[in-house]
Amino acid sequence: MSIEDVIKKSFLESFGGTNSTTGIVTMIIALVVALVFGLLICLIYNKFYRGVVYNRSFAITLVGMSVMTAMVTLAISTNIVISLGMVGALSIVRYRTAIKEPLNLLYLFWAITTGITCGAQMYVLAVIAGVIMLILLVFFNRKSNSGHLYIVVVHYNDDASADTVRRAMGNIKYRIKSTAVRGQNTELAMEVYVPNANMAFVEKLRDAEGVLDVSAIQYNGEYHS
Repeated sequence: MSIEDVIKKSFLESFGGTNSTTGIVTMIIALVVALVFGLLICLIYNKFYRGVVYNRSFAITLVGMSVMTAMVTLAISTNIVISLGMVGALSIVRYRTAIKEPLNLLYLFWAITTGITCGAQMYVLAVIAGVIMLILLVFFNRKSNSGHLYIVVVHYNDDASADTVRRAMGNIKYRIKSTAVRGQNTELAMEVYVPNANMAFVEKLRDAEGVLDVSAIQYNGEYHS
């Protein structure tokens, strides 16, 4: 059978109404399973989210992306004509939404690949990949809970206070990121690793002689207040 015969047969099947009840049931099952997986990914995103403002629209996008990707996979896996048309249609689509948080990209790609595997009816693969992803998130989330990074900004009014600031830090690990001098005042920015959320060093810095004010900002790749 030549490629022309395959395309012709596929074309006739597309518009000849040959869809059986079994095929419809299979499609419904695939879409429902994709929906369930999408909801689970959404719940995991909600559980492990560490930002300030929870992005509800992104969570809904994860669910919809799983279902829509499963639908596309079902369409292109059952018919050559539709697959060629779908590829041509999707190739002209351009998405301009910027994803600032790298971890959100991980969730989005997880939803897309889950939809593909559900559309291909590879449910066991989707389950195995989901379990591995969950273990990965739990492991790194537990590790990150042992301590946090902060950007600490200290303003003091004389050079002698710099030594006082260093002594007030004690055994806390820190790295000086920048130093800015404005008139008689100096601004010192430090990257500080704080184990077990122990913020007692902030009080020591505030009470240090010559220190005007202290600001501590949690840092996870972008600023959080």
